[in-house]
Amino acid sequence: MIVDARGHRCPTPSLKLQKALREVEGGTRVTLLATDPMARIDVPFLMSDLGGQVISIEEADGVLSITVAAPCVAPTG
Repeated sequence: MIVDARGHRCPTPSLKLQKALREVEGGTRVTLLATDPMARIDVPFLMSDLGGQVISIEEADGVLSITVAAPCVAPTG
């Protein structure tokens, strides 16, 4: 699943990612596309809080591509 949050500022990219994580099974990989550089910091903190895992963080042409594995327990927040 791809979550496109390009053009949005903090906290919107993390909120969109959190919403998407509620819709998938644990272990599913979800990729967030974001242009807000704070996503590089916010998403690892979010995944730590939710019990998920950051798989990769890449940047090309000003767009962050952050791939995460959904937590095995559905987030409640």
